[in-house]
Amino acid sequence: MNRRIIVITAVHAPSARFLADAYTSLCEQELPAGWEWHWLIQEDGTTDRVAPHVPDDGRITFKQGRPGGPGVARTLALAHADGAYIKILDADDQLAPGALARDLAALETDRTIGWATSRALDLLPDGTTAGFPGDPETGPIERGEVLDHWASHDYRAQVHPATLFVRRELLLALGGWMALPASEDTGLLLALDATARGWFTSEVGLLYRKWEGQMTGQAAHTGTAERAARMAVIETRARALGRFAWGYPAGRH
Repeated sequence: MNRRIIVITAVHAPSARFLADAYTSLCEQELPAGWEWHWLIQEDGTTDRVAPHVPDDGRITFKQGRPGGPGVARTLALAHADGAYIKILDADDQLAPGALARDLAALETDRTIGWATSRALDLLPDGTTAGFPGDPETGPIERGEVLDHWASHDYRAQVHPATLFVRRELLLALGGWMALPASEDTGLLLALDATARGWFTSEVGLLYRKWEGQMTGQAAHTGTAERAARMAVIETRARALGRFAWGYPAGRH
């Protein structure tokens, strides 16, 4: 497996205009000698409205597919992921300086860590940022900790799934993202938490853009009946995985 970090971005036409900012933040990342990144941009659809916003860079691969939501787009992108690690970067977000190097260091230093997250700040329309209360301290997250917090805090995790950095083999073993219309990234996070130790970095790793057209801001995302169904299947899956004698690394449970 190449000493390469694969950055996966799902994009649809309304968010394509933000790719330039995401690209700038990616180009500003510094990695240890011998490591490189490759950016997989997967359009959730087959329009002609995204390609013009894709930067001209040999380190970028752009693909399209039938629309099915961001989880489907990211999972399709895994077909072209040839690196040891996967980093998630939503099209409308930006990496903070040093984010990739810190994530990489956490997993390279401790082989029992399967995934990492970091602090996220909301990037508001006026350019200012806002943080979240209750971030953990920098350090390991033991299996089941995210689920316990999430289940007891109205289904809100103490770490942000949009900051995820994960071993490729572990991500594939769990089947990629959940087949849900939303919260598919939370479903993956809880599945990872059930099967592998994680890591949290308290330094800012992501600027999470807040804008009028984002999917999480739509009324359907917070609809009571659907939200309850999504949370139920996410929790049931995570608890089922936690009961199995399977985990990362192999044989560790």
